[in-house]
Amino acid sequence: MRGRNTAQKVVHRASIVLRVLEGSRKKHVAEELRTSRTTVDLWLKRYQKGGVKELLRDASRPGRKPKMTEEKERAIVEATLHERPLDATHWSVRAMAKVQGVSRMAVQRIWKKYNLKPHLIRTFKVSNDKHFVEKVKDVVGLYLNPPDKALVLSVDEKSQIQALDRTQPGLPMKRGHAGTMTHDYKRHGTTTLFAALNVLDGKVIGQCMAKHRQEEFVRFLGKIDRETPKDKQLHLILDNYGSHKTARVKRWLSRHPRFHLHFTPTSASWLNMVERFFSKLTTKQIRRGVFRSVRELEKTVMDFLRVHNENPRVFTWTKDADTILSKVKICTEALGTAH
Repeated sequence: MRGRNTAQKVVHRASIVLRVLEGSRKKHVAEELRTSRTTVDLWLKRYQKGGVKELLRDASRPGRKPKMTEEKERAIVEATLHERPLDATHWSVRAMAKVQGVSRMAVQRIWKKYNLKPHLIRTFKVSNDKHFVEKVKDVVGLYLNPPDKALVLSVDEKSQIQALDRTQPGLPMKRGHAGTMTHDYKRHGTTTLFAALNVLDGKVIGQCMAKHRQEEFVRFLGKIDRETPKDKQLHLILDNYGSHKTARVKRWLSRHPRFHLHFTPTSASWLNMVERFFSKLTTKQIRRGVFRSVRELEKTVMDFLRVHNENPRVFTWTKDADTILSKVKICTEALGTAH
């Protein structure tokens, strides 16, 4: 009780016990220390049970009893997964709270607990290619085990890149405020980027053209032929676009036997690794770019290509064919479809 560093609540407890041990009645102790008879009984019992050490610590207390029952929690989860609101395509926190008769924070805690996100949706497309398995094994095999004395090139066109100019100049970013740009725009035309990503070193052979017909594709094949070592076999991974399979393309390939084409399954552009480069181009240059002409757009694209090739990033494929096919099998079984 006399210690300078003793907490006041401990002094209070010790005073109760000391007065009772000295012979004071519990009622008088409660009046003198301005506390209740219940508190006096509590600390006497704890002292009798464990001695002085019981006065130095607080008693453990049960937490607040949860108001949400397991049945109500289960009902909210089931409604989120299997029901829809009458006036919307998906649940919101407030809509679910109103229907279930709970607070919006309760719904939010339950959704967080079970990692439920009704506001998010992801797109997908299951390929119906009859030769899906063979093509997946062929393309993934090129990524994971490329042939000796050969180059593997992921080839595709990024078509309809628009040269968009804003109708009014935007304001620059400054402290506390984001940059601005108008929601409307002027169209100045489009261009198509033909690109061939070298899977080995990450460098890209690229060329912008006005259209993406068989004529432009054959011209781009010629560019690949000129800019790759002549002693290397070339394995090109392509999608199933019509201009890749025309008679003119086949005649060109017959005169250039070191070119070997490998086609991805239909509706499976994710197998073509050059799409990752296109995504990087869109994010870093095109989406927020302002272009007053097609020429300015093409210059920006080619400048980006040049900077990329100065310090190329290798996109590494990690999933083997069996892993991909097992996941696709699960998906097709869930959807009730098959190849």
